[in-house]
Order: sequence, then structure tokens, then C-alpha cells
Amino acid sequence: MSAKLTMKEPYIKSRFLSKKFRGYLDLLRPFTLLAPFFVSMFIMFASLVYNNKFIEFPNWWIIIGQASLTLAFLNGASNALNQATDVESDKISKPYRPIPRGVVERDEAQSIAYIFYLFGLLRAVTINIWFGVFVFLIMLFTVVYSLPPRMKRFLFVNQVWIAVPRGLLAILASWSVFGNPFDIVPLTIGLIALVFFIGAMTTKDIVDCEADRKTGTRTLINTFGIRKAAFISLPFLICPFTMIPVLIHYQIINSYFLPLTIFIIPSFFIFYLMLKQQQSETLENVQGWSLMYVTYLFYAISFTALIILGELGQLNFIQPI
Repeated sequence: MSAKLTMKEPYIKSRFLSKKFRGYLDLLRPFTLLAPFFVSMFIMFASLVYNNKFIEFPNWWIIIGQASLTLAFLNGASNALNQATDVESDKISKPYRPIPRGVVERDEAQSIAYIFYLFGLLRAVTINIWFGVFVFLIMLFTVVYSLPPRMKRFLFVNQVWIAVPRGLLAILASWSVFGNPFDIVPLTIGLIALVFFIGAMTTKDIVDCEADRKTGTRTLINTFGIRKAAFISLPFLICPFTMIPVLIHYQIINSYFLPLTIFIIPSFFIFYLMLKQQQSETLENVQGWSLMYVTYLFYAISFTALIILGELGQLNFIQPI
């Protein structure tokens, strides 16, 4: 029998991995760790180039690897804790997850989450103080999202609450590894990501609509319906990228960031996929949710490429509108 490749497939004992070990792995939701790992890696490299810290940090690639892994561990901890506290909801909408299937116990999932949180925090403070502070804030936001007062329950608040650590704080943490996180560039790029996530996070609630309603969690989807929720989310998806020319015009950010406006296109497509509500056959959620992560990843890649080319003077032909 072939090995289990996705969370939705049944748990089987393979030659190398036990069912229990695979259950632990599924608690972390590996697909969702790829974006924060690579996004943070690219943002850190952008900070290194922008602040010209190659001489000061000759082992920069080791630092980037360690810091990126730290943020991925933090995201894994958040995923495990969320599953430990969402068992009743998952029994309805995601019965294939390891806890509803009985492969992993709830207290095991919480223990794994706390171990990963502790490892991430201890590792973060060894990189630098600001990185440690931002990791602590990310940890605080994600813990309170799942545990009392459980911000996940509150309409609108839940959208913003999860967007802050995944958008703004993650980018500021990454930039702080080699630069000042309160410079205008990381703040602007982080705020753009924050607003984008406020809209894009609607996609994660589509599959959980009925389960959330039955367990007392109010979301845009189960309060207003999918169509109205999608239109409420649309300005948050589009506006941050339409504001880039304005920010350039007022010399808040460099003109070489103008190509980032291209992300209006995938953002609109996320809106379109929300309306379609087409669920992925292999991944946990709808296709719009998958596109959200891909868009975020390419946003970070593009930002880094523009930083490198812009600082080398290769994009001087780009002029403010």
C-alpha cells in the first residue's frame, strides 16, 4: 500500500513512519509551513541587502536558516494548538484530521504545541532581542486566538487577529534579523501584507462554515453568507496593492516597488475562487486558500528581487506615476 501523502488520506503504517508519527506531522500541517519559512527567508535576505550587512554578518546564511526555521516552528505550534482546541469543530468539517480520527490525543497535540512554542522563543532570543520580541508577540497572538479569551470566536476581530501575526509581525520579525524593523520599508510592506490577510483569511472559513456556527464561532462566512463575505473581503484584497503608486508618489517608498501592484491580479482571483467555493481534493481547504499562500510567497520573492535590483540601480527606469 502506498504511503500517506496528504492529510485527507487514511492513516496506514508504512515501512519507516508509524501512524502516530504521521499524526504528529499532520498536526503541524506542513503545507502551511512552507509559506512562512520561505517568506521569512526572502524578507531576511532583503533586509540584509537593503541594510548592507554582509560584512557585519559573514555567516548570514546560517542566521537566515535558523531564524526562518524558528518562524516555521512557531507556525507549526499554532497549527497544533488550533487543532487541539478545535476538536468539536473538526469532527464536523475536518474528520480526517489526526485528533478526530483518534490517531493523536488532544493533550498530546497541546504538549507538542507548547514544546514548539518554547523552542521557537528560546531560539529567537539568541538571534537578537527584537527578533525575540516579535516572536513572543506572534506567539501571544496565536495562543490567545485559540485559548481563552479565544479571539477566534468574535466576528471581524478574528480576521484582524490572525492577520496581524501572519502579515505585519512576521515581516517585521524577519526584517529585524539584519535591520531596524521600524524603518518605513518593512512597516509599509508589513502593513500591505496585514490588510491583504484581513481579506484573504476569509477563505479559511469556507469549509468550516457549519462547524463554526454550531460551535459558537462567528465568521464573515456563517454570518453574511459566502457571496456577501467575499465582497466584504474584496477591498482588503485589492486596496493594499492599489495604494503602492500613492505611497511612491509621496516618496514614502522607492519607485522600484511599483511592480508589486501586479498582485492585484491574484488578489482578485482569490475573490473569484471564494465565490466558486471549489475545495481542493488533496489540500485541506478551498483553492482560494491555497492561492492566498502562493500569492504571499511570491509577494515576498518579488519584494526581495526588487530590493536587490533597486539597490543595484538596475530599476532606475521605473518612475513614479
